[in-house]
Amino acid sequence: MNGQTHRITLRLLKGFALSVDHTRVPVCSSTQRLLAFLALQDMPRSRTYVAGILWPDVTASRANANLRSSLWRATRMGHPIIEVSVRDLAIAKHIAVDLHEAVARAHRLLDKSRSCEDILTMETLADLSADLLPEWPEHDWMLIEQEQYHQLRLYALEAMTERLTAARRHGEAVAAGLTAVRTEPLRESAHRVLVKAHLAAGNRGAAMRQYEQCRRILREELGLEPSPSLGSLLPPRCESGERPRLQPTGIQA
Repeated sequence: MNGQTHRITLRLLKGFALSVDHTRVPVCSSTQRLLAFLALQDMPRSRTYVAGILWPDVTASRANANLRSSLWRATRMGHPIIEVSVRDLAIAKHIAVDLHEAVARAHRLLDKSRSCEDILTMETLADLSADLLPEWPEHDWMLIEQEQYHQLRLYALEAMTERLTAARRHGEAVAAGLTAVRTEPLRESAHRVLVKAHLAAGNRGAAMRQYEQCRRILREELGLEPSPSLGSLLPPRCESGERPRLQPTGIQA
């Protein structure tokens, strides 16, 4: 079966899934690890290197045997998903990997010199809402990749919030900002872009509540106060925690 005539996608965000023409294909755990590792490398790697990283706690001969077994299982799936040479391995070039696409969009969002109208979408927000293989067991080779994407997506979510705010797409800006805050509640910069989104929409009460939420979380978790720059976004009464007093109906101030 010629893999070039089929759309093969590999999902690494939220969880592992390999699909052919939108139909999910079962993959054994050892082949999942091999595919995920090669997708994260995104370049050819020697067999020795792959075996040593994926099976670090066994002898070199056992690791190489495990690699051969995983490759054999991959070939039995009926689709070319791994490019194999005498020395190197790589994920097949025609496989669409959601992580690669999400990373490319994140870098575009962070590049202020580039227009991003075409990627200010719910699809982008969904990808930036998900971590890399969050439920997988911890492996040394995976932890660095997970943290790298986690930090990238946080910065990208903040940039997306700011771009949507500037485009006056206030509801979407708030949604992106809320996602950033939910992902990392102790991150003041996430609260800042969300406060700005609320203010741009004219929702001063929502901005005030967001500031107070940030203040409470930082106090309870870290014993810190928000920075003056965050408080300066709000009127003095809001910054000090006081609520504006409403004038009774019919009485002049």
